[in-house]
Amino acid sequence: MQYRTLTKTYEELASTSKRLEMTDILVELFKSTPSEIIDKVIFLTQGKLHPSWFELPETGIAEKSAIKAVSIATGSSINEIEEKVKELGDLGTAIEKSFMKKKQKTLITSSLTVDKVYSSLDKIAQASGTGSADFKVRNLAGLLANVDGTDGKWILRTVLGKLRIGVADQTIMEALAIAFTGDKSNKQYIEYGYNIHPNLGEIARKLASEGLESIKEMKIEYFTPVRMMLAQRLPSLEEILEKLGGECACEYKYDGERIQAHKVGKEVRLFSRNLENLTSQYPDVCDLVRMIGAENAVIEGECVAIDTETGDLMPFQELMHRRRKYGVKQAQEKYPICLYVFDILKIGEQDLLDTEYKLRRKQLEEIIKETDQIRLATSIISNNPSEIQAFFDSAIEAGCEGIMAKSVQPDSIYQAGARGWIWIKFKKGYQSKMEDSIDVVIVGAYMGRGKRAKSYGALLCAVFNKNEGNYETICKVGSGFTDENLAQFIPKFEESKRETKPPQVTSFIKPEPDIWFDLQFIAEIIGDEITLSNVHPTGYGAIRENSGLSIRFPRFVRWREDKSIEDITTAEEVVEMYKQQIKQV
Repeated sequence: MQYRTLTKTYEELASTSKRLEMTDILVELFKSTPSEIIDKVIFLTQGKLHPSWFELPETGIAEKSAIKAVSIATGSSINEIEEKVKELGDLGTAIEKSFMKKKQKTLITSSLTVDKVYSSLDKIAQASGTGSADFKVRNLAGLLANVDGTDGKWILRTVLGKLRIGVADQTIMEALAIAFTGDKSNKQYIEYGYNIHPNLGEIARKLASEGLESIKEMKIEYFTPVRMMLAQRLPSLEEILEKLGGECACEYKYDGERIQAHKVGKEVRLFSRNLENLTSQYPDVCDLVRMIGAENAVIEGECVAIDTETGDLMPFQELMHRRRKYGVKQAQEKYPICLYVFDILKIGEQDLLDTEYKLRRKQLEEIIKETDQIRLATSIISNNPSEIQAFFDSAIEAGCEGIMAKSVQPDSIYQAGARGWIWIKFKKGYQSKMEDSIDVVIVGAYMGRGKRAKSYGALLCAVFNKNEGNYETICKVGSGFTDENLAQFIPKFEESKRETKPPQVTSFIKPEPDIWFDLQFIAEIIGDEITLSNVHPTGYGAIRENSGLSIRFPRFVRWREDKSIEDITTAEEVVEMYKQQIKQV
């Protein structure tokens, strides 16, 4: 398959922000893709070479090195290229519109295949050690010397991590269902396979070569992370009990990092909520998991920083000192942890996803021998609002965020990757009508004034519209930032800057941000209340015709490095939060 086929598809995708059109474009691409390379086509379309949890390097080429490669490939000077990038806002566009015209046509010696481009980029990514930087530049230049401007643009955007075609995983899965089963309703099975084996390239290859039944029969594989189950929210214990059938299990909601641990014999691997491999960062957690009473198992828990002198739980920010590549042993000694285990997904060869909550909890109780560093999540089962309220109060007093209420009905399964009503979180805000924080993705920024003249004054935030597959702005946040936060803004966002609005973002706001960003950074925010808005499209028309929803007096709480854009708050959740809010007025 020629790489040109793929870049033509990218051009079409970049020209539309409509999900249905994107799906149709992808369907045609997948139908024409040989099954033996469809995984590579999927990865390249996702803007990556491998799933993130593989722990394999991406290309590792910064813009300066890419500019050197363009200079070698086109014969243009570095200064000339840098000026064009400033003018056009993107190195890919610069090579397409300017520098490829300087190349002699005789230099374009071959038409590259998808397989050749993928393997070349992977070879560049794998290079390490002395001389690897020059190796990467030379090999990228070699690729660019064999393509025209359009192909060169997309190669550069791929290596720089700025593909910018606006395609979400959900759209890819729907297109796969249509292309290989003729029925988009079969997306549910593809999504199930992806939730327990989050490697969309492998799912596509399996679907294309073995059919839909092979996806339906998939089981959890050890050392392949399962996408974690998520919770809904409600504002009162009475509503929670009613939603969960009159009785529920309640667990402390710890303010730490959620970890999924896979154990096979003495080998342990740890994964974060966004599927990052954390094994090297938490060697003490690995030791704790090795001691559980099961030879092979997949368990989930919350890793929380502990004050060793008092035994008190420490806030999430303290635990984040553990997220480092170097000085791990010193950080382990300075910031000790406790692992609070709350679920089990597999034991031996038995998958437990479809097993009801009480049986999963019983299985945990049989294999977890509690110590000061590993414990079962504190829990009760109750049908009494007063008892649950007292339990909630004890959770707050212990330093937790609140409680998780979980169904104990026969259908209380573990819904991998889903945000359903089997789990409901209950947190309490004491100073505002908006009783819970939300997680947003930063899509743009406004330059600051006065003391913030050299930084950003406010960040534009968006939530995810799951039905439409796009991201809808909800507010600008300029409060709650520390001086340290403000000082880090410019370098933090530098690599994600872009000249135009991301195609998957919906925004009505005027004036537009001074700078737009690729969707990369997740923040937790809270405000005084959720209000109707004519400026932001979140929940547009759901409450009032021609109106969306926004956050009044939003405030930054913290960055959420442990979450991906797939985990952020949805527009549907915001609509429900607004409805619950007005009930209490």
